[in-house]
Amino acid sequence: MNFDPRFSGRKFASVGTRPIRPDGVDKVTGRARYGADFNMAGQLVGRVLRSPHAHAKILKIDISKAEKLNGVKAVITAKDLPDLTDGDAAMYDILDNCMARSKALYDGHAVAAVAAVDARTARQALKLIEVEYEILPHVTDVDEAMQHHAPLINDTIFTEGLEEKPVKPSNVTKRSQFGHGDVHQGFGHADFIVERSFKTEQTHQGYIEPHACVASVSSDGTADLWVCTQGHFVYRQHCAQLLGMEASKLRVTSSEIGGGFGGKTHVWAEPVALALSRKAGRPVKLVMTRDEVFRASGPTSATSIDVKIGARKDGTITAAEATLRYSAGPYAGSWAEIGAMTAFACYKLDNVKTVGYEVLVNRPKTAAYRAPSAPMAAFAVESAVDELAKELGMDPVDFRIKNAAQEGTRSSYGPVYGPIGIGPTLEAVKHHPHMKAPLKKNQGRGMACGFWFNFGGQTCVDLNIGMDGSVSLAVGTVDVGGSRASLSLVAAEELGIDYAQLKAVVADTSSLGYNDMTDGSRGTFSSSMATISAARNAIKILRERAAQMWDISVDDVIWEQGHAVAKGEKHGNLGKLSLKEIAAQSGKTGGPIAGHSELVADGAGVSFATHICDIEVDPETGSTRVIRYTVVQDAGKAVHPTYVEGQYQGGAAQGIGWALNEEYIYGKDGRLQNAGFLDYRIPVCSDLPMIDTQILEIPNPNHPYGVRGVGETSIVPPLAAIANAVSNAAGVRMTHIPMSPPRILAAIEAERGG
Repeated sequence: MNFDPRFSGRKFASVGTRPIRPDGVDKVTGRARYGADFNMAGQLVGRVLRSPHAHAKILKIDISKAEKLNGVKAVITAKDLPDLTDGDAAMYDILDNCMARSKALYDGHAVAAVAAVDARTARQALKLIEVEYEILPHVTDVDEAMQHHAPLINDTIFTEGLEEKPVKPSNVTKRSQFGHGDVHQGFGHADFIVERSFKTEQTHQGYIEPHACVASVSSDGTADLWVCTQGHFVYRQHCAQLLGMEASKLRVTSSEIGGGFGGKTHVWAEPVALALSRKAGRPVKLVMTRDEVFRASGPTSATSIDVKIGARKDGTITAAEATLRYSAGPYAGSWAEIGAMTAFACYKLDNVKTVGYEVLVNRPKTAAYRAPSAPMAAFAVESAVDELAKELGMDPVDFRIKNAAQEGTRSSYGPVYGPIGIGPTLEAVKHHPHMKAPLKKNQGRGMACGFWFNFGGQTCVDLNIGMDGSVSLAVGTVDVGGSRASLSLVAAEELGIDYAQLKAVVADTSSLGYNDMTDGSRGTFSSSMATISAARNAIKILRERAAQMWDISVDDVIWEQGHAVAKGEKHGNLGKLSLKEIAAQSGKTGGPIAGHSELVADGAGVSFATHICDIEVDPETGSTRVIRYTVVQDAGKAVHPTYVEGQYQGGAAQGIGWALNEEYIYGKDGRLQNAGFLDYRIPVCSDLPMIDTQILEIPNPNHPYGVRGVGETSIVPPLAAIANAVSNAAGVRMTHIPMSPPRILAAIEAERGG
């Protein structure tokens, strides 16, 4: 059946309602099983030995004493995970990150692992492993790492993207450039120019659940992996390749996930657990400690960004330019490239140029954090935009409205926009009561815009109709933000049945075709598209079965509101047949009724948001208090509005923590100083106001219901909105995130000349 993904403009019965979440009862009663809640008979406890050095050659590892310890069943090093990547540089980096080979590249880098009968024995075994290191010079700051005298982290890296091929290795792995027009000429036409430099520190996603898995490799070469992940099909591919297995012989089951936000899109400990199980011949359970999560799983990039924007007296931006430097950890990535793409995406610009530099540092391998790289770029750009509006004497909202991108605008990173929501979000903010509320002494208001691409990708869905009329929906996208409820609503909408008749489950890798990772805000967008397709395939069969039951042509049967209806006057004596009635007779009319769909979801539809924030700053201590916060964002179509609001609020809450408190702090020895929630402070309830939301719906023309992804854009504006609010409250431009009390106080004192 050919599937038409275009927006249909239909009216909805189920989509847009707010039913209770299907996973809620299990989660609040403790029945839901997360990564560490699964156990297998005879399982062992896995533990990992990690480097205490930021950069060091591994001269020798002696595991003999650990192997002899009573209760130890396996000890592995890099020798047990040989290089089977066949020249694939990206896969080799994953392998090296899972278990260090010739060098330890950051504090916390895995160098060996054990499997023992209990945790006490495993910890004891780690102490018996003797590692001889040659400590090397290290670098943890992104700007310092770009200096010619900086310690070289990987001597096989030569900068990509330069006009001339480099002859010397570098910590800069890649240079990316985007834009159009002539920025030099554009700045020549500007009456006002703002030029600033900004820094953001490295942060962690702060998910509640640490990484956890149970791995079991059988003697026949088959294996099972139960794991907390955002993408079990990708984990299967990566783990199988790293261990030299056939992917079909590895079944991966995703657990419930206690938060991911992009941090659970990479394998970290899973190949290690599989290697331990293979060597021990028994299942192995491996759960990271919170210290390990901070030291050895993927945080965001730290950044250093220069921004220059010029405008005429009438408020028209004539040119915009940014240079963005992003830390990647010790392995190549694409974070600076994404930052360079998103930086000016909100605006209509004739002359724009962004250049991104990907930089190696002796810190953990960087991973995604919601709209990865975009919040830092938006912080720099939106801060400069606010300052330029002030120079022009214009209202910051009006200035943005005048220069906002619109349908037909060529984006700063290349494509021409279709229908987009940046203008409507700005208009909504302009007229929002929050913008007119009075402020008290030492309080400031800030606002900022944000953008994210949104992705689609490979998706597969099975929809099975039981003889009792119940419907089971098997999906392959891990539910990280309420997609099971949303997809059930979509299936109910298509089939014309009640939401209560549906149950959505996340199938394991042996039960369903391949699905891409749940990232890029693709979960509901792509899987709802596949669900619509699968439901329509099922309806085709339902119509055929009804035609058979009535003994009429299928062309005379239509599907309306959950019923087969015989059309035409000649069938006027035939009543309706419900889905339940047709399903009850399925054994007599041809067997089970199901709909299946596999597709590549394209046209995800870009997403925009505008946030407002009020902050109170204590000028004596530099401490801050968030007074009020409002999110306005385009959802395309809010399938389940409560979940959409939750995504908006969650992104804003995480952005508040990032902007005001959160950062990785490294000592001069290159070791992480605050690897735990006592010293790495995420917001708690008392730190947050009630976050107000306003959902806008500018339909995505490439989805039947107009859906756009919503989960990531909400974290893009907060850093800038809060920085603008703090700057207005404190009377000094803040350029360094997080704006902790000491930084704010130092900026105030510097402005006073103290």
